[in-house]
Amino acid sequence: MNKTTDIYTSFKKRKGQIAILIDPEEIDNKEKLIQLIEKAEFAKVDYFFVGGSSVTREKFEDVITLLKSKTKTPVVIFPGSSHQVSKQADAILYLSLISGRNPEFLIGQHVQSANEIYDLNIEVIPTAYLLIDGGTKSSVAYVSQTTPIPQDKDRIILNTAKAGLLQGKQLLFLDGGSGAKHHVRPSIIDKLSELNHPIIVGGGIRSISTIKKLEKANVLVIGNKIEEEIDFLLDIHSYTSARE
Repeated sequence: MNKTTDIYTSFKKRKGQIAILIDPEEIDNKEKLIQLIEKAEFAKVDYFFVGGSSVTREKFEDVITLLKSKTKTPVVIFPGSSHQVSKQADAILYLSLISGRNPEFLIGQHVQSANEIYDLNIEVIPTAYLLIDGGTKSSVAYVSQTTPIPQDKDRIILNTAKAGLLQGKQLLFLDGGSGAKHHVRPSIIDKLSELNHPIIVGGGIRSISTIKKLEKANVLVIGNKIEEEIDFLLDIHSYTSARE
């Protein structure tokens, strides 16, 4: 296990960073992924996150391999299951789904992958993963058989986040889920920012105006919007260029 904290330090460095989430199951062919990489590079995105709810190990590894051969942008694993591991990645978000009560995603998947991850030379970032209600039944909620926290339950969200940090998690990940109709409310990010730990937010981010509303988070993860409209990366280019 790599003891460096390069990616974690990068997360903390500033607010409003952009990560593109790549679900290998949604990649039809190599050319499609290369096009995505090229446009994401032009957009000056900060990270590629890779993971999905049902991807095979072989397809997962193929995507990581191609990413590492085509870009210097950090590749971070956002695992949907214990087999989504690769020695080629720069880091892995070691997720515990603390908003749910399913032991399989609190510790079970971790036990299955612990030996392999421990022996890999990649950065491991303990992450408190909170599923927030995004207005639709997400793949994460279905696969994990957990119920998202309602957006208006600020106290529950805050206390859950605090519990994760007290357990030693280094990072808070708030996710509205794939295909979310509603993004996480900015007021939630404001409250959690007072805990002085990096925050990642995903789900329902479909416009630059939404990105600007949520940019108090350290990293904003965009997935479905790019799958539906790859040229949204041109808008992201304008956003990232303006922040420099």
